[in-house]
Amino acid sequence: MTDLILDEPTRRLCEAIADGSLAPVRLAVVAPGEYGKTALLDHLGNLCDSTKIRLVDDAHLLGVDELAALSELASDSDVGLVVAARPRPRPAGLTELLGRMRGQIVLRPFDLRQVEQAVGAERAAFTHAQTGGVPGLVMRRDVAELGHSLDHSDPGTLRLLTAIEAGADFELLAEDFDDVAGQIELARATGLLGPDGTLLPIAVRALRAVVPVEQREAVRRRLAELSLLRGGPLLPMARNWLDDGLSGTYCAGFFTSAAGEAMAAEPALAARLYSAAVDAGTPAGEIGARWAEAAARSGDLDTALRLADQVVANREAEERRDAASVAAVALAHRGSLDRSAELHRWARSGAFAAVGFFGAGRLAEALAQLGGSDEDAPPTLLSGAIDAMARGIAESVTGSPAVALSTLVSAAELLEPVGDSVLLPDTPAALAAIVALHSGELSIAEPVLERALAAGSGGTILAARHRLLLAWIAMVRGDLTLADERLAAAGSTLEPRDWLMSVALEVGLARRRSDLTALRRIWGQACEAVIRQRVDLFTLLAFGEFEVAAARLGDEARIAPHLKQARDLVTALGDPPLWSAPLHWSGLHAAILAEHPAEAEQHVAALGDFPPALAAAARSWLRVLRGDVDAVEVEAAARGLHAAGLWWDGARLAGQAAIRTSDRKAMVLLLDCARALRGDPEPESTEDAVAPKLSDREIEVAELVLDGLTYKQVGERLFISAKTVEHHMARMRQRLGAPTRSDLLSHLRDLLAR
Repeated sequence: MTDLILDEPTRRLCEAIADGSLAPVRLAVVAPGEYGKTALLDHLGNLCDSTKIRLVDDAHLLGVDELAALSELASDSDVGLVVAARPRPRPAGLTELLGRMRGQIVLRPFDLRQVEQAVGAERAAFTHAQTGGVPGLVMRRDVAELGHSLDHSDPGTLRLLTAIEAGADFELLAEDFDDVAGQIELARATGLLGPDGTLLPIAVRALRAVVPVEQREAVRRRLAELSLLRGGPLLPMARNWLDDGLSGTYCAGFFTSAAGEAMAAEPALAARLYSAAVDAGTPAGEIGARWAEAAARSGDLDTALRLADQVVANREAEERRDAASVAAVALAHRGSLDRSAELHRWARSGAFAAVGFFGAGRLAEALAQLGGSDEDAPPTLLSGAIDAMARGIAESVTGSPAVALSTLVSAAELLEPVGDSVLLPDTPAALAAIVALHSGELSIAEPVLERALAAGSGGTILAARHRLLLAWIAMVRGDLTLADERLAAAGSTLEPRDWLMSVALEVGLARRRSDLTALRRIWGQACEAVIRQRVDLFTLLAFGEFEVAAARLGDEARIAPHLKQARDLVTALGDPPLWSAPLHWSGLHAAILAEHPAEAEQHVAALGDFPPALAAAARSWLRVLRGDVDAVEVEAAARGLHAAGLWWDGARLAGQAAIRTSDRKAMVLLLDCARALRGDPEPESTEDAVAPKLSDREIEVAELVLDGLTYKQVGERLFISAKTVEHHMARMRQRLGAPTRSDLLSHLRDLLAR
């Protein structure tokens, strides 16, 4: 050390020694290596008369005779004595010598201010983190020089430091050192360990530079053997070894065991450890299924499918069925529900297979899988939740929607304590939310999903699905800002099934905002998502949203084949009302937009009476479109939709009825209803805000203008001139009492509930 940095008490003590205030001096300086003992003695040597004081460094290395001579010198009152030593080793003669000292100079690590004084402000934080503030390391900053010092250390101490660098804890070290406590004290005396017993970063670098690779590997081999014999934990060391390219049987087994330890909480780490085990010599076929599971649970479905397929194809592999289950889960997330169900059936996962077959519209195969679980398997929370999930979906198809929802909610609650460490194709919470959305029970769907997210049900791979369904709930309620937030929280890197839902949300949000530009922009992705994702029972909401958007854009032909698949699937299941109703509801609105009254009537008839809110609203829509507006009936239907969670739909029904009636009192009632259902504040005077009935042509013009079309584009669409469009807009502006075009558009949005 050059440029000595002392704290104020030590500086004053040195001055007192120099001016004779403390004569005769009898002081000890006991501190680990690198704490500045030698530099302090050099400083005192420069301050003091060498004939009046004896300065002794590294007293812990002196022999018996030298220590005895110093003990005699301690009796001479004419000569001062300052003795510096490490805490360990502590020969008997040194203990006697230190006992004759009258006081001690305490040396401490530098604080950040002192480090800044030594190396400058720019490097202070980094240097302090690397060195722990140990003075000698701060001032030295030379890994090569520190390595040279380590190279001359006691072999046992160097071996212990190498073991600590490898991640060994003191309990494990006790199994390999006769006097581990003494060895640890010697290691601490080097000054290279932090307060928590871990090596300082600069010491790690020095050790890796000075200790030969074969010696480090020998230490790790021994630690691996001890760890495996002890039975763990292995992860602290495994993390340190991952990037070292180690090989050998001992290391392969170590990484495999560590991966199993990491699987539940850190599947991505487990996947890396299985990969390292294979690199170290473990045959891939022995751990392929577990490696595939770790990859799948961490979201790497490409790797999971590749590994699982290799194991399934290997007739000699013992874990073929486990690998098939992993592949089945990955395929479910990829949107191939029928293939997923087939793999689950082959893997004898009856409940998962049943859910998959129901989802794919294969009723007989689904029913055959119910109750197909292993009778000898213990009745765990997990098995109970999965069986209940399958029974809930079966009930939704063949029985009571209310019982189905209750069963799925119970399954979700049963899974919560254990669901974060299980690889699942879907969660009971997600399926319960979908059933609740289909039956208008949004108040049940939302808390189920929130609990699933809080519990981590299905792990990180299913978190996006839960968030997307929460976004869907917000959208159908008309809370578009919250829907945006939840959609963003789901992330942008999604598997096909989730991506379909994400794109459908963007389509639905653009449609509800009457943002035709945004709708057209996202429509290309929607068409791609539809092609990538096969229709299944649990994607009907998304396909229904696409159907309405296609009608709005005049692109029904693009989506028609997929909608036919959706309706064929529901038909194959026996047209269960719970699943067919939302399809008919979206079909009704698509028919309204496309001006196909006969088709609209078919959908209304097919809805029947389930769910009651949709059925009543559908019948009301038909009468409104015919110009038969019963304000009381429409308000009841609109409020029924609102009660079912379809807030935006309810407001739109009331608003559309308001502009199609010539009864001023009915118009007032329905506009008030539309505003209330949207959550808009009441105007100061409802009567003043009410306009006369708009003609059908004016409604057409208004809707196209609100979509962002120019007068010329509107004219081309309606086969009239731009001048005529302008005339219609002027008449509406006059009749609505709108002073500006902006006010007119605002009034029209209110009237059209858009």
